Amino acid sequence: MRSQLREKQALDDCNQTMSVPRGAVHAKWIVGKVIGTKMQKTAKVRVTRLVLDPYLLKFFNKRKTYFAHDPLQQCVVGDIVLLKALPERRSKHVKHELAEIVFKVGNVIDPITGKPCAGTRFLENLSDSENLTEADTNYLSEKLQELKVCSSDK
Repeated sequence: MRSQLREKQALDDCNQTMSVPRGAVHAKWIVGKVIGTKMQKTAKVRVTRLVLDPYLLKFFNKRKTYFAHDPLQQCVVGDIVLLKALPERRSKHVKHELAEIVFKVGNVIDPITGKPCAGTRFLENLSDSENLTEADTNYLSEKLQELKVCSSDK
């Protein structure tokens, strides 16, 4: 009699744990770089993190690749994106969805001048004094004074 009760309780416990939906992933939010967009409505995202080797006491890059659902296909290779974990899998490999594009590749704006730049050079020529208005020159001089940088034109 007692063994039958124990078996029934064990089956009930097993059924309860099987019916509860479990999260597919541990991390809820992940930031990574898009490395592929050849699949329809799916982006391949590489996430790198630093892991400490306990013996060498040195940090190493550890990377993992995730597939994320991108319904609008707005990602481009090189974008830095924020992924959100889905409550349940969308397919065999897709467990995340694209929450937001943090940095779009190729559209870098200089914070001081507000002009587009590529690397260390500006895409538009800044030395054209006829293109700059009075407000632009005042704004730039204020920013230079905030940074305590003096120009050589004075």
